[in-house]
Amino acid sequence: MSAHLTMLSTRIPKLLVSDYEKLSFTNRISSCQLNSSPQSSTWILSQHQCNRNIITGKPNASNSGTRMSVVTAASTVSIDESTYETKNKEVSENFDWYAQWYPVMPVCDLDKRKPHGKRVIGLDVVVWWDKTESQWKVFNDMCPHRLAPLSEGRIDQSGRLQCVYHGWCFNGSGACKLIPQAPTDAAPVHTSKKACVAVYPSTVQNKMVWFWPNSDPEFKDILQKKKPPFIPELDDPSYSNLLSNREINYGYEVLIENLMDPAHVPYAHYGILNTPTPKSKVDREGGRPLNLSVKDMDINGFSTKQDWGSGNFFAPCVYYVYPDPPPDSGNGSESSAVPNKVSSSQKRPILVFICIPVSPGKSRLIWSFPRNFAVWIDRIIPRWVFHFNQNLVLDSDLYLLHVQEHKIKEFGPSNWHKVCFVPTKSDAVVSGYRRWLNKYSQGQVNWGSKFNGGALPPIPPRRELLDRYWTHVVNCSSCNAAYKGLNIAEIVLQVIAFGLIGVVGIAKQGMMTTIQRTAIFSLAILCFAASKWLSHFIYKNFHFHDYSHALR
Repeated sequence: MSAHLTMLSTRIPKLLVSDYEKLSFTNRISSCQLNSSPQSSTWILSQHQCNRNIITGKPNASNSGTRMSVVTAASTVSIDESTYETKNKEVSENFDWYAQWYPVMPVCDLDKRKPHGKRVIGLDVVVWWDKTESQWKVFNDMCPHRLAPLSEGRIDQSGRLQCVYHGWCFNGSGACKLIPQAPTDAAPVHTSKKACVAVYPSTVQNKMVWFWPNSDPEFKDILQKKKPPFIPELDDPSYSNLLSNREINYGYEVLIENLMDPAHVPYAHYGILNTPTPKSKVDREGGRPLNLSVKDMDINGFSTKQDWGSGNFFAPCVYYVYPDPPPDSGNGSESSAVPNKVSSSQKRPILVFICIPVSPGKSRLIWSFPRNFAVWIDRIIPRWVFHFNQNLVLDSDLYLLHVQEHKIKEFGPSNWHKVCFVPTKSDAVVSGYRRWLNKYSQGQVNWGSKFNGGALPPIPPRRELLDRYWTHVVNCSSCNAAYKGLNIAEIVLQVIAFGLIGVVGIAKQGMMTTIQRTAIFSLAILCFAASKWLSHFIYKNFHFHDYSHALR
């Protein structure tokens, strides 16, 4: 399991600080759809959607401004911040955050018997199963009657979404089918357009429910024009492909930046994740230089490269990392005729991180670590067992990232490159992501008129910030079931313990030997001790588990 969890951060692609003196960006894809053949899970860009358009910015020697030296393992690169800002302004293209597909939740964590309320990109939505059409539907989470949340409602006996405030019912198209308070002998009021609920285009792909955050009728068939990013390994039965989710108490920008940064793993997750040990250690944790690079940046994202593999950031949500195929040495050539072809015998650990903006200071992470080896492990070990360590990984740097986000906000997200000193290639992915964010979105998510310009919530107490129950357990079908089962087991152990003591207490003299009494009493003590241990186990793994870096 440790090897499985190590992939969470240690195998993220390693990126190179781009040459600021000569920037070249290539528009790679007009949509994020990817295809793969059954024999290969390599990502292939849809040719009919490919729109290559090279934009090259040339530095202006006359520009003056703050300059900083970036020291890398190979050389020192001089960065002119004013030139960087000028090139940013040359591109008028802005990323439209509300013209993208967003995942809401993994299907495995959605209960068809009830509606689920979620927030994505500032929109409150309700996800529910329409048994009439056998489809997951995504509605605006607001009843048109008195604006009550439909996610607090239920699915009625006819398969309609019912608002439990006054009983209004809606079908899968958002049309109101019943207003109980309307007289039956009068004109039908439920047919009014004002009685309808806004319906968002939605689909299920890679075992997740996705939605398009615009309910205008013109986007009804948006799926025919633009599809969500497709990750072939998540649908490949030869791979393990468990999906997990968690609400994160810091924002989308910091979340995805952190997942693109392998250099922090030996330190922020010390004692949790196994990392490669360098030949000569400079400290206890074993930090080492990393050779990372970024390429092909455009409005749709960028590609990454490191020694062991490659990656893709498909804006705004998907960060996908995969190992490069080994060179084909069978015919003496350095590479195979099909460079991206994957051998069926090659062990392929994949990292899939899906980062969802929720609101300022809040995000949601869906992750999976597909692999085509040791698949049997995921089939015999319950999913919730893996979540213990995975949640600890997320907890171990959660507080510091929450505080870091507030510091970035104080200086201004667009000033990230000015206030952060990132001199090595180990920071190249993070720097590349921040350049992308500055170039196409002024350094942060564009929330429109919501949230007062993106103001962050105040820093809560540490116990509240690291809470697992409300951020994960209630949203994970596997952990939720385990939590209920373990709580029942705790109560059963206590009942047995007191029951055994009661038996000893009411037994008449001579009915039991001293040995029997001692054995029953000892068993009662063991059951009670086991219940107390189980109570501590439940609290630590399902509620709160602090992580002290100073005492590790």
